[in-house]
Amino acid sequence: LRGKLIEALQPNAIVGGADVSKGINVDIDTADYDYVNPAAIRFASPTENNPTVLFVMGANGMGKTTTIGKLASRLKTEGNQKILLAACDTFRAGAVEQLEMWADRANVECYSPTDQQKSPAAVLYGALDKALSDDVDTLIVDTSGRLSNNEALTEELLKMKRVIQKRLSKGTSEGDNKPIPNLDVPHETLLVIDAAQGRMALESAKTWHEEIGLTGLVLTKLDGSARGGSVVAVSRELGLPVKLIGVGEKIEDLRDFDPEGFVDGLLGIGEAGGSSNKNEGRALAGRLEEMRKARDERANQLKKNQKVAVGSGVGGGSFANAMDGMTLDTSAMDNSAGAVVAPGKPKTRLNNPKKGKKNRKKKGNRR
Repeated sequence: LRGKLIEALQPNAIVGGADVSKGINVDIDTADYDYVNPAAIRFASPTENNPTVLFVMGANGMGKTTTIGKLASRLKTEGNQKILLAACDTFRAGAVEQLEMWADRANVECYSPTDQQKSPAAVLYGALDKALSDDVDTLIVDTSGRLSNNEALTEELLKMKRVIQKRLSKGTSEGDNKPIPNLDVPHETLLVIDAAQGRMALESAKTWHEEIGLTGLVLTKLDGSARGGSVVAVSRELGLPVKLIGVGEKIEDLRDFDPEGFVDGLLGIGEAGGSSNKNEGRALAGRLEEMRKARDERANQLKKNQKVAVGSGVGGGSFANAMDGMTLDTSAMDNSAGAVVAPGKPKTRLNNPKKGKKNRKKKGNRR
């Protein structure tokens, strides 16, 4: 079971048109490959001359804004990148202020709505302009929380995606001088899933994957009692890798996804999210394998013993022949005093009705 769960959470990467497993190392500097590890965040290649665009979406309350703030902090501190956040959640009250707060904590800049730019698409277009003019390395886009059956908000997502593709176009067409959409952006479309979500996580992810096109998953709120088992079904059914996990409220509580550690936590080996020692899960898998081998050996030995017993005649004619010539001494079994007598049937009114009838008559005469 452990191995199957780990396998379900490790979709293979598609690199240069070939199917390459996660463990193969490719020299990106010498080969025309820019995407090897499916669990890693995909960034813009140096030849693009465009910022990396990470498009983050999900239902209300999943932790999108919190995840964006933590991710911005990691990219700045670990990757030494210049980060810009786009506050495109113009529907939820307080969403812009919350993202600005996280931008301050991460020490990055946030592009917010203005009087001239109020719609999500308009805010995004302004953020793209600023990212290009300020040589921003990565633009992270916050979107409005929505349900997958909200067609109006889903259409808004599609519109925002078209804005990114046109603003980061690959040039203009010769005839009408219109921008040629860059279908390689956004570089990541990440769906944030709450660890406590059940089957609804899969149904929503299917709808968004069909209509928007997802590239990865982020699992949040693993610091509670939830284990996040629903992400296994989403990853397996849709072939989407889990890229990041949130394990707390602190700004540093966003980790890279480790399939082995996560599965060990899911099975109760250590803590949820994979904070246990990897060797602990592997040791358990080894012990289970040894137990299975010992069980199979015992079953095979039992089958051999049964075959030997049947072949030697135990319980058959040989045993009957061995009993020939044996006699039983019954001389002590007589009716004398102290002899063993087989117990008889006790005499009661049920098996001696005459005695009962006679007794009833005697009682009647006394009256």
